[in-house]
Amino acid sequence: MRLMASLLEAIEIKRKMFFEYENAPYHCLDVEISKPTARGGQTLVRLKMRNLLTRAVFDRTFKAGDKFKEPDLATLPASYQYTDGMGIHFMDQESYETLTLGPDLVGEDRLLLGDNVLVQIQTYNGNPIGLQFPPHVELTVASTEAGARGDTASGSVTKVATLETGMEIRVPLFIKEGEKIKVHTETREFAGRAGK
Repeated sequence: MRLMASLLEAIEIKRKMFFEYENAPYHCLDVEISKPTARGGQTLVRLKMRNLLTRAVFDRTFKAGDKFKEPDLATLPASYQYTDGMGIHFMDQESYETLTLGPDLVGEDRLLLGDNVLVQIQTYNGNPIGLQFPPHVELTVASTEAGARGDTASGSVTKVATLETGMEIRVPLFIKEGEKIKVHTETREFAGRAGK
């Protein structure tokens, strides 16, 4: 039996908290509270919020006492297996069942999915809605230019490498084809050689 989720007041919502609004789960990215200057005025809470279903980000202003439900969000640890015409397949690390996510749900994140990359699949009301990645993933360099040329204009000498997933990324000249590198999942930038 599930307990009724407690309600959150707008004034209680902090950065990084999750809340439900108009039957969708949201992640709070930023909060601004404006206290009234006039007597009897209302305290307003301006939330910068991301819709976890559509990924849209917008600002909305609420009254301090507006109430929100806590969304039924959960995460499942899973490892990436393969992609085919049906979708993107993961193995649930707890039940060992295969979970399949549609390409539209994964979007550009598919470029971070190398062999056996471990992710958290975020679910809302039991349905997968997206992926949460660790800070870095390790991916193999599929092709890159030999280290002679490179972009010296920016001051840092780098070249373009194409990774096993099709992602293009700038890497230092010493990185060779076939090497495994670490990629920052947030910025999608080179984070060093794997295993270092």
